[in-house]
Amino acid sequence: MKGIVFTEFLELVEERYGLEMVDHLITEADLPSGGVYTSVGTYQFSEMLSLLVELSEQTGTPIDSLLEVYGEHFFGVVLKSYPGFIAQYTDPLDLLASIESHIHVEVRKIYPDAELPVFRVLEKDTDKLTLVYRSSRAMYAFGKGLKQRTLAHFGQQAEILVEKIKEDGTEVKFSIRIHE
Repeated sequence: MKGIVFTEFLELVEERYGLEMVDHLITEADLPSGGVYTSVGTYQFSEMLSLLVELSEQTGTPIDSLLEVYGEHFFGVVLKSYPGFIAQYTDPLDLLASIESHIHVEVRKIYPDAELPVFRVLEKDTDKLTLVYRSSRAMYAFGKGLKQRTLAHFGQQAEILVEKIKEDGTEVKFSIRIHE
């Protein structure tokens, strides 16, 4: 997992819960890296899982809720760091439908060894989009947060339904419907 995912997660934890919480997580999560991350480094997903579990235990917040908030935060990181990704689109559903065919292609140019989830478009219309997410990491709630902030960025109100195709969350269907 790319280091930017870790550095931004710890940034969000500091913003929300303070530097003491970051220190606590790094100390208690038993991280092989020691919690020292660079944005371009690559780290084991198990470290992110350890950080999430510890934060969940400390705050009483379910991991999926933490991931959703983190996904919303990460949209801001993408917008600030790579505004060209977003600026090419005038419609949020067009942007979301292009995750696999455009956005992930660009991400791989920057991070060639990035292990990204796979998104397959099942249906797209002017006011709805159905995607299937597939990843061994089961971070679909992170994806939901990204989608929520994408829609908000474009000033759209929408309903996002999440249906687990596989109970472990490694395959999930997102159904997005724009409200008029």
